[in-house]
This record gives sequence, structure tokens and C-alpha cells, in this order.
Amino acid sequence: MTKLSVNINKLATLRNSRGGNNPDLIKSTADIERFGADGITVHPRPDERHIHYADVFELKKIITTEFNIEGNPTEQKFVELVLTNHPTQVTLVPDALGQLTSNHGWDTIHHQKYLKEIITVFKNAGIRVSIFVDPIVEMIEAAKSTGTDRIELYTESYAKGFEAGAKEKAIAPFIKAALKANELNLGINAGHDLDLNNLKYFTQNIPGLLEVSIGHALICDAIYLGLENTVQLYKRSVKM
Repeated sequence: MTKLSVNINKLATLRNSRGGNNPDLIKSTADIERFGADGITVHPRPDERHIHYADVFELKKIITTEFNIEGNPTEQKFVELVLTNHPTQVTLVPDALGQLTSNHGWDTIHHQKYLKEIITVFKNAGIRVSIFVDPIVEMIEAAKSTGTDRIELYTESYAKGFEAGAKEKAIAPFIKAALKANELNLGINAGHDLDLNNLKYFTQNIPGLLEVSIGHALICDAIYLGLENTVQLYKRSVKM
């Protein structure tokens, strides 16, 4: 069954906009788990515009499900943060400094040597590794030789195609990528712009999908639907 990992970055952004501790990130995270989430994702960036590095240490103390830390491992501070807090999973994302949000996967061919080296660091510490990739078969094949445990399919193009009414065309490259990942015994995660409209179709058509990471859409939906109800609606959408 596909697991739902809730990205709590947007809760931290809201908190930071006024200072103080409202919403309470730690209490909100505990509640999200209680409401049914299978995991919690954070993506601390160097400017700490949403999740603070200090938040990760506090979250580590209370998370009872899977803890996923995303980020660019070229930042040594990020590497040290992950190794110190020892999450269930680290997801490596090739974000540029100051980037608004993730917008592409790794070139696993060009960055093969670097990825092998950094993935070894995390795996030697006993941390499961996933790397952000575009739905391109050649990139999936090259991802295998990096030593990663999983790939995370970057789903923005699927979400845009689905919204435009071309869901079959939009999902086709993701199915091909997933089939190749299954053939290579790579675990499959997915994320970016997945929401209550497009999630169920995606999960029903991607073979071997282990986890989706969703933040922005889920928190936006919670404004209208309530946080507990929204988490449970997303959970239903990932059930096969």
C-alpha cells in the first residue's frame, strides 16, 4: 500500500510569517500523525525560510512514524543535520541556493560520481536514501548504479497534464519510469503538485508506488476542510 508522508514546510512558513509559535509546529506534527499520516517530511533550506534547522532536532524527538528529510547534500550543514538526526529516509534534491521550490530531478548520468559518494555516506549511517528524478528511463537506469534505495518521481508535469485534461498522456512517462524502477529493484516515491484531484489516478496507475510526499496542496485543502479531515481524505486517495 502507498504511504502518505505529509510535508509540513507550509505550517512552518505560516508560523514564521508572524514570529512566535503559532501554529505550534510540534503539536501540529503530532496531530497529523494522529490523524493518520504514515510519515512526516521536512525540507530545510539554507535560508531557513520555512523549516528551521532547530525544528528538525525537536521534531526528531516526537515523530513516531517515518521521518523524511529532503534537501541538497552539497550543503555540508544539511549533511550534518541528517547524520545527527538519523531520519528513516533522506531524499536528495538538486535545489539551487535560494530556489523557491524544487523544479527538476538529478541528472543521474552527469552527477553519477558525486551521487555515489554522498549516497554511500548516508547508507553507511544506516539511513535509507531516495533521490529526486524526472520520469526519464535513462535517468532511472543511471540512478540504480548510484546505490540509492529509492527514487522520488518529480510529478509536476503529470499534475499539469492532468489539469489540462490529458491525464493518459501525462502519466505515460511515469508508468514507463516505474516499470523500469521495478525491473531494477528500486523503490518508488513520488511528489510535487499531487492533490486530491490527481492523486488517486496516479496511485492507481503507478506500479510499486511506495510513498507520496505532499505538503502545499494538503495544507491549502486543510484551510477549507480541516486538517484531520484532509489528512484522511488524502489517505483514502492512496488506497488501491
